[in-house]
Amino acid sequence: METLNIGNHGLNSSAKRYRCRAKIGKCVALILISIFVMSCKSTLLTNSTTVNVTDPNADESAKHLMLRIREIPKSGYAFGHQDATAYGMGWKNDGTRYKSDVAEVSGDFPAVYGFEIGHIELGHRQNLDSVDFNLMTRLIQKAHKSGGIISISWHPDNPVTNKSAWDPSPAVAEILEGGLMHPKYQAWVAKVADFMHGLKTQTGKPIPIVFRPFHEMNGSWFWWGRKSCTPKEFQLLWRQTYELLTNTYNVHNLLYCYSTDVVKNEKEYLKFYPGDDYVDILGIDLYHKNSTERYIELLKDNLSLLSKIGKFKNKPFAMTEGGLNMVPVEDWWTNVLDKSVANTGIAWALFWRNAWPNHYFGPFKGQKSSADFKKFKGLSHVLFLEDVKKIR
Repeated sequence: METLNIGNHGLNSSAKRYRCRAKIGKCVALILISIFVMSCKSTLLTNSTTVNVTDPNADESAKHLMLRIREIPKSGYAFGHQDATAYGMGWKNDGTRYKSDVAEVSGDFPAVYGFEIGHIELGHRQNLDSVDFNLMTRLIQKAHKSGGIISISWHPDNPVTNKSAWDPSPAVAEILEGGLMHPKYQAWVAKVADFMHGLKTQTGKPIPIVFRPFHEMNGSWFWWGRKSCTPKEFQLLWRQTYELLTNTYNVHNLLYCYSTDVVKNEKEYLKFYPGDDYVDILGIDLYHKNSTERYIELLKDNLSLLSKIGKFKNKPFAMTEGGLNMVPVEDWWTNVLDKSVANTGIAWALFWRNAWPNHYFGPFKGQKSSADFKKFKGLSHVLFLEDVKKIR
């Protein structure tokens, strides 16, 4: 009996020593992992001082964002959603809650948040989609603090007719330097600058933004489109806007994104291109409008082309808008989108807003494609907020 007790003590002591060594080994492993992660973070932050962006006086935050964007394709591509936290199906953010349709379906928020500042130029309190600009600022601050990436588009009203951005009446020539409307446009850009200056963290640091003005210029539905101005006039408009923001109004937290609509070839994509010195990121907007087979072909052709141009110019690239209205195809996310988009090298794919019962591009609880969206979210190469925030 005594021998047995001694034997038990011996076994217990050995077990304790084993468990102790295991705990020490686990602690050491955790410390090494932490050091490695911190080293990776430090490397990104350190390199951000030397990364090249178009603005020679760019804030370090913008340079750091560029490095993060360049890093994303090494793991996959990020999921983005327009106005994700501003409103959704059957709800609108009143400033007291923070939610999104996407998060309610998948359990995680988008990695990329799209916002729109149309009507900022008019001095309005709300944007053209009735989102309060003060609320938008808070949502951007929250998304940035959580590790998300912010993309901002701008659909300014037609400066000549004072109608919406979708009035294609010619206007570009009038707002270029020397034009009658140039002072008016300068004042508009000043309001954009004021908004961008107001995007700061709680400690007063600038929040970096992917700024995507005057998109889909190869289409004919905007006043800056192909039927309303010449390629030369568009290029001057882009450069003038860039110069006003960076040199006149000292906005230095922006990365500039050039994005077209669907194109047939490289020549069409670059027809309005303002030059490498004025563009940080290349984008393209690809909506599912016709048959599924046609969309799959369109994605593969256009993203292959974008990849070729991006690699040649050494610029990151993204699907800056897209989606299928009302997503009626149950397996659209995994068997249509992902199979065509994965491994193309894009940094993100941003889907348009959930606005009305007949106009939405993301899933929500009970929506036909929501089950497939959960599978989509579970793919290791599809990055949501929790994934992208680790790339710091």
